[in-house]
Amino acid sequence: MNSCSIRSCPGKYELRHIMHLVKHHGNVVVFENVLAEVCDACGDTLLALNTVEAIETMLQNPGPPVRTVPVYHVPDTLSA
Repeated sequence: MNSCSIRSCPGKYELRHIMHLVKHHGNVVVFENVLAEVCDACGDTLLALNTVEAIETMLQNPGPPVRTVPVYHVPDTLSA
């Protein structure tokens, strides 16, 4: 695999299946089983153009979700 594109990172990219999150029209959309190149040192993630195009197509015509998940809001602890 190729060396990481982040300056001074010693890692190399490896193919992995990841979970990819996108904010679309104010909603979080989760894509599972997305093939990506992920740096084994810093975690930088690269998606192939055809993967991005497939995600964009799915966002335009999403169909029913495979499942739904609860979303929680964490209170701001800095102001306490």
